[in-house]
Amino acid sequence: MQSILIVGIIIFTGFIFGEIADKIKLPKVTGYLFAGIVLNPDLFNIIPTDFIDHTSLITNISLSVITFSVGGTLTYARIKKLGKGILFITLFEAEFAFLAVFIGFLVITPFFIHLPDATWLTIFIPISILLGSLASPTDPSATLAVVHEYKAKGDVTSTIMGVAAFDDALGIINYSVAIAIAGACTFNDSFSLTSSILTPLFTIGGAIILGTTFGFGFNAITLFFKKETEGSFIVYTFSLLLLCFGIANLLGVNELLATMTMGVIVANFNSTGNKIFEIIERNTEELIFVLFFTLSGMHLNFSVLSTSYILVMFFIVFRAIGKVSGTMIGASISKSSSTVKKYTASGLIPQGGIVIGLALMLKQNPTFDSISDVIITIIIGATVIHELVGPALAKVALKKAGEINNN
Repeated sequence: MQSILIVGIIIFTGFIFGEIADKIKLPKVTGYLFAGIVLNPDLFNIIPTDFIDHTSLITNISLSVITFSVGGTLTYARIKKLGKGILFITLFEAEFAFLAVFIGFLVITPFFIHLPDATWLTIFIPISILLGSLASPTDPSATLAVVHEYKAKGDVTSTIMGVAAFDDALGIINYSVAIAIAGACTFNDSFSLTSSILTPLFTIGGAIILGTTFGFGFNAITLFFKKETEGSFIVYTFSLLLLCFGIANLLGVNELLATMTMGVIVANFNSTGNKIFEIIERNTEELIFVLFFTLSGMHLNFSVLSTSYILVMFFIVFRAIGKVSGTMIGASISKSSSTVKKYTASGLIPQGGIVIGLALMLKQNPTFDSISDVIITIIIGATVIHELVGPALAKVALKKAGEINNN
């Protein structure tokens, strides 16, 4: 089957399922994932299996745009406006989710994961730390849909949306650190200074330097050419984003952290920053999401899922424990209201977006060949459940908090 025909089938199927999901009050991303599951070669022979193995180009382009947009939310003015309550809650709920999943999987993986020549250093610790890092992000779109539908307004609503906007960034940082440590574990039976400290520092620090360089380079280009058309903005945004991602890959530094850092610099130091991010969102976001999440569903490995479904449930439970406890501690330290402390966590359960992209990045790294399918299957399985139950939990929490107008 021709590749261009396959891409057409993927986009059209994803779009139809997304619209169906929207009609029945589910996030569109849930529809895209189900479209990918329907097109999954493990279920039907609509799409050839070998096509799925050659989708890294689409995945990487999508991720560069998504992480750039995440960086665009991290403006100094916005952080200052949100206040310490949201910042403390974000920090604790993201990091406690990471710790809860990391520690929980350290305990259970030896009993449930049976891979050839599995050891603590090469399998159990890498899986646990990578899954922990993937527990931090929240999908704000699911909760946002509930907020808009019921016209919710109040402290809990504002806190949920503020936290959801920032914990994706923490998730990318957690993932960057985790992948460096997991890679060091996988390659070495004993730690050395280079593998344990210098390589992770280079991976993370190099990404920040590269992203900063490209961010200021981007700002200089917008000043020099002074192009005001949306087409021009899209062309040089995509060209510099892909250059940044590609050079990061070439240098061996973290690509996602580099493109996110580029977004931070553009958002904070470019006078047309708001306009640039609005253009990207308005003109390219839906197409990228349709492609990206439909392909994500096509990566679901049903043979692994049949033996890993219990791990999906453990991930959901451990993550919820971390989100709830972290939110309560962050709210207590910042002296937020009892309503915020009690109900905010329920709005932070939905998960999608960037977390699937981070998991799919593992598939491109030969270092993690032995564990990538397990991690991707757990994350996609958990995302489908989170996106189904998340909006309902958010609605209940906002109603109990008294922020939904019953009329």
